Order: sequence, then C-alpha cells, then structure tokens
Amino acid sequence: MEKMKLEHSNQHLLPFHLFVDRMFRYGLLSTSLVAFSLALGMVGYHFFAGLSWLDSFYNACMILTGMGPVSVLTTSGAKLFSSFYALYSGIAFLSITAIIVAPLAHRVLHILHLEKDEE
Repeated sequence: MEKMKLEHSNQHLLPFHLFVDRMFRYGLLSTSLVAFSLALGMVGYHFFAGLSWLDSFYNACMILTGMGPVSVLTTSGAKLFSSFYALYSGIAFLSITAIIVAPLAHRVLHILHLEKDEE
C-alpha cells in the first residue's frame, strides 16, 4: 500500500477517483483502529471485570463512544482497567475522528489555496 501522504499545496488537486481511494484507505485505517480499540476493551472487561463477552462488548462500545460505563465494577483491577480504558478511549476517539476528517479537510483547504493562487 502506498504511503498515506497528501499532496503539497503547490501540486495539482488530486483527481476525484484517487481522492475517493484515499478516503477509502483512511476509512479502512479508522475502522481497524476502532476494531482494535473495541477488542482491547472487550478483553479487558472480560478478564478484569469477569463480564460475559456480550456485556464486555457493550461496555467497551459505551466507553469508546463517550457514553459512560454500564456495568457496576466491584474489583480494584476492573476499576483501574476501566479508568485507563476510558482515558485511552478519549484519545482514540479524537485521533480516529482526525484520521477520518483529514483527507476531506485537506482537499477543501487545497481547493481554497488553488483559488487564491488563481486570483
């Protein structure tokens, strides 16, 4: 896979079909990061809190999306894991959002820069 780099401001605008390909690749990266984050949360909740896989998935989804915990955690290990996972989730959410938005924001700014150069 080609390196995920964006064109410089003095380069021509990327053709639309290549832009769609770029959006797909960035979306694929974002999806894999979400899947990794959910798997991390599921494993942690399953082993530290003793929750079933379904409840672990539910808790990991709720924390990752910023909704908050669902199950009551009773052990110190589960509470520590949940705390660190919540911190990780906040950073992961912002990072994944930035990855999804980056190519679109870059294209808009590139178009605006090209329009400014034409004037």
